[in-house]
Amino acid sequence: MFIKQISVFLENAKGGLSKLTKTIAEAGVDLIALSIADTEHYGIMRFIVSDAEGAMRAIKDAGYTARLTDVIAVSVSNRPGGLSEVLALLDGAGISVEYLYSFARSAGERAQIILRVNDDNAAAKILGEAGVVMLDQAQVDAL
Repeated sequence: MFIKQISVFLENAKGGLSKLTKTIAEAGVDLIALSIADTEHYGIMRFIVSDAEGAMRAIKDAGYTARLTDVIAVSVSNRPGGLSEVLALLDGAGISVEYLYSFARSAGERAQIILRVNDDNAAAKILGEAGVVMLDQAQVDAL
């Protein structure tokens, strides 16, 4: 129930983000979800794509430093408290959320959330037992 996330370290320089996204586009890979965190000198772009292996090849061939990690994608009720309930399950099991970001490919009653946690397997077990909808890569690609 894990999906692949790519993280790329970027120098905070004019045109850097444009060049990276062009590299991904030229590889024929679709960006599905992304998050960018930055500091004064560099940023980290984390993203989900339609072809993680193809994107990694293109990114590394272009000279970027990149990492491929497993993350969990969940679909939560798009209402006040929908995300809070999922986070409470993880908190109750002692699982830390390192970061998260949301994405939506269409409006609706559900919100899609990407979670990076300190224990993927334990989180997947807890969420699955609680009936939380977890998405696999094919489901994320189809959104």
